[in-house]
Amino acid sequence: MQHNKVFRDYRHLARLFKDGPEFVAFDTETTGLYPDTGRVIEIGAVKFDATGILDTYNVLINPECSISPQISRISHIDDAMVVACPTIRTVLPVFLGFIGTSTLVAHNAGFDVGFMNAELARSSLKTLSNSVVDTLELSRWAYPTLTKHSLQFLARALSIEVRNAHRASDDARVCMEVFLHCLHDTASVQK
Repeated sequence: MQHNKVFRDYRHLARLFKDGPEFVAFDTETTGLYPDTGRVIEIGAVKFDATGILDTYNVLINPECSISPQISRISHIDDAMVVACPTIRTVLPVFLGFIGTSTLVAHNAGFDVGFMNAELARSSLKTLSNSVVDTLELSRWAYPTLTKHSLQFLARALSIEVRNAHRASDDARVCMEVFLHCLHDTASVQK
């Protein structure tokens, strides 16, 4: 995430959010763990502001390589599902238009931003310059007594409904809800 300003002034975050800028919570599903060898196979995103959800985005992507059975077990995405889907080179301009200059919100943001920046670089496009809020770090600040801070653990702890774990669109929505819970639950320390 070297090209992105990671937002760490959590006490100021609620005030910024109430001032009305747009945020985009997003998640990726990938063929592996490392951006230099893995490829993005799904992007899910939720654009929102203080008034609520403004728009959503979800796309399956043909990675132009095989998806391992292990990844298919986790993401429930297999080769047959993506063979007729657009490639990342087709998807990236649309995704960039969707996020615009919004502040990005992701859980373990280094992973998702790292994959997106690797795909952008491979496609000869500029890497993301958006500011980023990492809900993993935000949740550690907001809930220091919790023993875990994974997205699924936080969803259970905060009573957030999970409809389709490890699919990008649902993980993006859950990430947005974790973000909103963190802001709400720390309102007294943000004054």
